[in-house]
Amino acid sequence: MEEFIKNGLNMAQMEYVVQLFNPSMDDYLYVYDLKEDYYRISSHATERFFMETDHFFDAEKEHMRFVYEEDVPLLAEELRQVKSGTLLFHNLHYRWLDKQGKPIWINCRGKVLKDESGEPAFLIGCINEIGKRQKADNATGLLGETSLSIYVKQYEGKLPKGFFLRLGVDDFKDINGGLGIEYGDFILKWLADCISENIEPGQKAYRLFSDEFMVVDFNGGNRDKAIRFYKSVRKSIDSFIEENGYQSIFTISGGILSTEGIDGEYESVMKLSEFTLGEAKANGKNRCCVFDPQHYQLFLRRKDLEAQLHHAVNHDFEGFEVYFQPIVDAGDYSLKGAESLMRFTLPSGERVSPAEFIPLLEETGLIIPAGKWLLRHAFSLCAKWQKYIPDFRVNVNLSYVQVMKSQVLKEIMAAIEESSIAPETVGIELTESGYLDSSPHFRKLWSGLKKNGVQIILDDFGTGYSNLHCLGDLEPTYIKIDRSFTAKALNNQYERNLMVQIIEMSHSLGLGICIEGIETKEELAIMERLAPDYIQGYLFGKPNEENDFEQKFILTDSAASGIPVGSAQNAF
Repeated sequence: MEEFIKNGLNMAQMEYVVQLFNPSMDDYLYVYDLKEDYYRISSHATERFFMETDHFFDAEKEHMRFVYEEDVPLLAEELRQVKSGTLLFHNLHYRWLDKQGKPIWINCRGKVLKDESGEPAFLIGCINEIGKRQKADNATGLLGETSLSIYVKQYEGKLPKGFFLRLGVDDFKDINGGLGIEYGDFILKWLADCISENIEPGQKAYRLFSDEFMVVDFNGGNRDKAIRFYKSVRKSIDSFIEENGYQSIFTISGGILSTEGIDGEYESVMKLSEFTLGEAKANGKNRCCVFDPQHYQLFLRRKDLEAQLHHAVNHDFEGFEVYFQPIVDAGDYSLKGAESLMRFTLPSGERVSPAEFIPLLEETGLIIPAGKWLLRHAFSLCAKWQKYIPDFRVNVNLSYVQVMKSQVLKEIMAAIEESSIAPETVGIELTESGYLDSSPHFRKLWSGLKKNGVQIILDDFGTGYSNLHCLGDLEPTYIKIDRSFTAKALNNQYERNLMVQIIEMSHSLGLGICIEGIETKEELAIMERLAPDYIQGYLFGKPNEENDFEQKFILTDSAASGIPVGSAQNAF
């Protein structure tokens, strides 16, 4: 090669060679003019990596734009040795950034060519991805995802009429764990053969990864045809299980994506098909789902809201608020306390329903820091309001996730101590369910709260398990009759008699009763006859932002003398 340089091989000729071979190879050829600091690489590298063009001057500096930050010093030292002539063959493993800014491992190899004076003139070589997936899968005999990508991308986003059917074995890890990896590979090979046997002319099958496969029909196939394909595979699985004496029992789920009406870009196809297969698995497995744009929009909404909640928690709970709903004495309507309720507003100003964001907080575990924040905030305001109403109490709801996955008892007691309020002015509301008397976590929390003098409220009574025996076993301070139970009792004599029995039984055990959901004077008149201890409902006040609650209920004479029923209702 050094002779070629002496005989006049120049940069332009080497660039021509790079582009000449570009269409015929997956890897990336490059040539680097060390003296001019000029670089040229196979043009398809711009489709994969974070580079705007396939040729540029100021090459070493430009490289630092798409080289992973941690690997910059490594490459800089390598180039220093190449340019100084101490390194004649470049062979380095490091990372470039892809189009999404994610690091991709590459192996960059190259030969140093010298000029007539013996100085390094060019570095010419090849770059390949170390972790690049194979085009075919030897275990199943099917083509792999790389081949699928090439097949789809050739249409440049304008896909022919047809469908994608993404298949996934349900709970495949149980097969590997119970019968071994070799048997798991046997199942995958059999399944690949089964899929291949059902393939029609014009259809193709690929193994994506692990236990997932993709069937592609660009030959006019429709939804019904995809469903028939799925059912045929599932029928074969049932026969296979029976023929093998039920040694392993497994099922398969499928997600169908029509090529019509979707973005035909490969990344979009993979994203939408993954979502649709996930829907099938989430809906019970062993079934097939067809892509639903509305469901996908809801999914995107959840993902966006989840990201917003993460941001809010990590930025001093930006967007979170605490609202308070009054709880009054059933005898004279005097304000006894309030239930604290978490609210969340997006940066756009949209107020998100608690029914939407609370479950997300619980699923992500963010309810733990958010719940801790709520405790401290609510107890701090309780201390402030007790200057006006000395026996004012505040209730806080606890999530099952908080109880099971955090040291919530310590957090409650720390927040009480920090705010300098008496433990007996704090009420912890726990939803009535089977967990209350079966989980040691609840038992520990329950006994810890009672030991420290904190009031315990059994919330949503009349829903869920309705374990009446827990009233005697757990001895809460009082129970709250759920709004749904109240509504039934207001309109049905049988339900009303049942509520009377529950109230009488609770009183006989020394437990208080709070009836939720009272919205009108007529409802109040009916419920007063049942002799509850406390009432909570829109008639006396909806949940209010803390400043509004303070103005309407704390800094008024009505707090001590009794909230006027009519005026309280009209205030909202």
